[in-house]
Amino acid sequence: MRKNEESGEDVPAPRARRRGRPPRDRSAPSAPSTPDRILAEATVLFARHGAGGVSVRDIAARVGIDVSSVHHHFPSKASLYDACFARVFELEQATLTPPVRAFLAAVRSDPPGDVAGAMHALVDAFVDFLDEHPQTTFLWLRRWLDPTLHLSLDEAYSLPIYGEIERALLEAATRGLVVEPTPHITVRSLVWAAHGHVTALSALSSHGGDAVSADRERREFRAYAHRFVDRLYATPGAGASDG
Repeated sequence: MRKNEESGEDVPAPRARRRGRPPRDRSAPSAPSTPDRILAEATVLFARHGAGGVSVRDIAARVGIDVSSVHHHFPSKASLYDACFARVFELEQATLTPPVRAFLAAVRSDPPGDVAGAMHALVDAFVDFLDEHPQTTFLWLRRWLDPTLHLSLDEAYSLPIYGEIERALLEAATRGLVVEPTPHITVRSLVWAAHGHVTALSALSSHGGDAVSADRERREFRAYAHRFVDRLYATPGAGASDG
């Protein structure tokens, strides 16, 4: 205890600071959790080698933990493989949901909004997503090498997003805003083209391509995708633009 100089009352003495570890900075970003590290490294390996070319031991070694630790979080390789797709789907859905909703709002408004502009924004969002997360492309390409395996992954993690876009295109066609008899073919074509673009970038990088060449590939593919949309969805009865 010590005396307060003004009141003369006894007040507790300040505690001496303990020696040892400094206080935790709670504003600093926390390190990824073990499940997140496992998912990130498993995604890389599955994208590179496919489900059949990767063992749980390979994944554990890459993360730097025991096999038992992987099984603690993911009971089987199959559950881990599924979780990798679920993680990619979550990221993709978060990216594409806003532009899909904006597209639907343009289609459903009265009078209709800028449907073409909303479609171009959706294309940009998808291309940007794949450029930022190229492992998505290779994860799916490995899965599609055998169309008869893991069909449940398509049903859970690709068809929900692409089906929503197909239904939006069909609704736009029903309202006479575009001519689109086969929206599923259109969506599939653009998706495959975008994955091909990511593959081309990867090949360019592996063969020593420089940043200038990569930037040119990105510009040229984006211009192609917008030309595709412009020509496919020219105003009914009007000629396609030269853009």
